[in-house]
Amino acid sequence: MAAKKQQEHLLIIEDEQGRRSIPLGDATYSLGRDQSCDIPLSSQFVSRRHAILNRRIRDDGTSYYQIVDGDEKGNKSVNGLLINGRKMPNHNLKHGDEVVFGPQVFAIYQMRQKEVSASGSSDDPFDITLIDPAMMLGENEETGPDES
Repeated sequence: MAAKKQQEHLLIIEDEQGRRSIPLGDATYSLGRDQSCDIPLSSQFVSRRHAILNRRIRDDGTSYYQIVDGDEKGNKSVNGLLINGRKMPNHNLKHGDEVVFGPQVFAIYQMRQKEVSASGSSDDPFDITLIDPAMMLGENEETGPDES
């Protein structure tokens, strides 16, 4: 059976409320000070609607997120986005990217890939794992009985 790659996208947010991890799966997220945002940011230095995250799909079927400064109407935030130390209006996020929204308010994007079985669990009664009895010996039993 072929293994399939499963992606997990996370945004680690740090603001006045502390640090939290937000799993990403939806197509779009709004970020900002306004409590109606999908991902609220706690700081007076963050715009009410500071940024938008949009999921994008590559040709190979894998996905990533793009962050765009401002709201869904195109209004820019006051502070902008500082991504990996550079002020940018938008950016295709890669694992480890740091996005600064304002003083002591930032996010780190993480993307993990893991291989999973295409069928999940196997119901095949003949799908067994064979164990070599030599693998069962303890550390002190690695040498044969005649060697002392």
